[in-house]
Amino acid sequence: MRIKIFADGLDLKQIKKLRGIDGYTFNPSLFRKLKVENYLNFTKKITNLVNKKSVSIEVIGDNNQTCYKQAKKISLISNNIFIKIPIMFTNGKSSRKVIQNLHKEKIKLNITAIFTYKQCKEIYNIIGNKTPVILSVFAGRLYDIGIDPTNEIKKIKRLYRNKKNVKILWASCRMTYDLKKAEEIGCDIITMPIEMISKIKKFNTSPIKYSRETVKQFYMDAKKSNFKI
Repeated sequence: MRIKIFADGLDLKQIKKLRGIDGYTFNPSLFRKLKVENYLNFTKKITNLVNKKSVSIEVIGDNNQTCYKQAKKISLISNNIFIKIPIMFTNGKSSRKVIQNLHKEKIKLNITAIFTYKQCKEIYNIIGNKTPVILSVFAGRLYDIGIDPTNEIKKIKRLYRNKKNVKILWASCRMTYDLKKAEEIGCDIITMPIEMISKIKKFNTSPIKYSRETVKQFYMDAKKSNFKI
């Protein structure tokens, strides 16, 4: 497939083991899940393992000044890091200013938690044509609230079609089939947790064969549990 697959929230052992991945993404919630104690030290350990592949690491600030300082500090760790900047702060105000300042300094950005075309349009004029930028559209969370993300992503793709340095990322997968949906509408990247990545090998399996495997699984679980009716 043309689309690149980034692994979401792997621990260090999984990074060493998993092959064929194009990049890696992390956020504070994933770091917490991994029980990370030192944010910057763990980031250094990640970059030492990934062989110069793209790694997205998020700031943890909640205003322009703090996010700028944190982004600069994280960017010094490795050249393959993309700094994740949320599209807005917790008060709902746009992070446009810090995005603009960091982009001017040629720092690679992954603008995250995007939900709408309008959010992408508001930052269009501050994004140049050279320094790499990833726009992470949270497709899965749009599904969560009953919205089809494909329409928003198509509009974003059209808006940025002349900025070859900008890549559109399908984020927050809810099922393995998201990979095909993201590919169909022209996303450049998709992030997937390891349990979904492991299911990709099932693609092209016969539905009848998979039906039989499912029935067999239920039957064997019943036998192992010694259920009686």
